[in-house]
Amino acid sequence: MQSPHRSASMVVRPDWIDFNGHLNMAYYNVLFDTAVDQLYPWIGFGPDYQKTGCTTYVAEFHVCYLRELHKNDEVYVTFQLVDFDTKRFHSYQELWHKDGWLAATAEGLTLHVDQSGPRVAPMPDAILAKLTEMQRAQAHLPRPERVGRKIGIKR
Repeated sequence: MQSPHRSASMVVRPDWIDFNGHLNMAYYNVLFDTAVDQLYPWIGFGPDYQKTGCTTYVAEFHVCYLRELHKNDEVYVTFQLVDFDTKRFHSYQELWHKDGWLAATAEGLTLHVDQSGPRVAPMPDAILAKLTEMQRAQAHLPRPERVGRKIGIKR
C-alpha cells in the first residue's frame, strides 16, 4: 500500500477542454473518480463486487480548483483515507501535474450501499480489514489542511 495511494498517470483529453481553453470542471471529477476506480480492486470493491448486491455511492464531494490544466497535460491523483466506520469512508484526494504542482483537491464521503433497498449497510469484514490496513499505512500523514472546509462568503 502506497502512502498515500498514487494513481497511474492520466492525460487530459482534448475533448475535455472548455471554451476557456482549459480542463472543464466536470472532468476534474472524472480524473478523481478514475483514480478511485484504480484503487477499488485493492480494497475489495472491484468490478465483480456488484454481484454481491452491494456497491458504493458518493454522498458528498467537494472540489477545490487550484490551477488550470490544459490539453495533453499528464497528471496523477493521490488518495488519503481520512476516516471510516462500518458503513462509510471519508477520503481526500489531490490532483497533481507531472511537473510537481497541485491542480486540485477533492474531499468525499462514500457510503456502502445494499442495492436491494437501496440502503446504507455495513461493509464486509474483508473490506473493513483493507481500510484498517490503509489507515495504518497512512497514519503518519498529517490531516490535510483542506479537509472539512466550508463553502461560503466570509463577512
